[in-house]
Amino acid sequence: MKNITLSADEHLIEAANQRAAEEHTTLNEQFQLWLKHYVQHEQQVGPSEAQGTLADFLQGHIGVLHSSEYMPGGARMSVDSGKKFAAGLLKKRQ
Repeated sequence: MKNITLSADEHLIEAANQRAAEEHTTLNEQFQLWLKHYVQHEQQVGPSEAQGTLADFLQGHIGVLHSSEYMPGGARMSVDSGKKFAAGLLKKRQ
């Protein structure tokens, strides 16, 4: 393993050390996890041109169902869905 030197605000370092201690870890361990995630994420993501669209990514994993296959005229589930969701949240809070 190679040692490196990093610079950061003194108060941030103190707060980070305190949090790490509360989580029974160290800043060094957390940095190693972050670095590993950072590198892996870059390797997984790669150039955006090679990724294609979300539909390309999901192809073969999901299917599309039309509600008219189950209900004559369709269920119209997406009509006013935002309003229905907000009304459901309000009802739950009451």
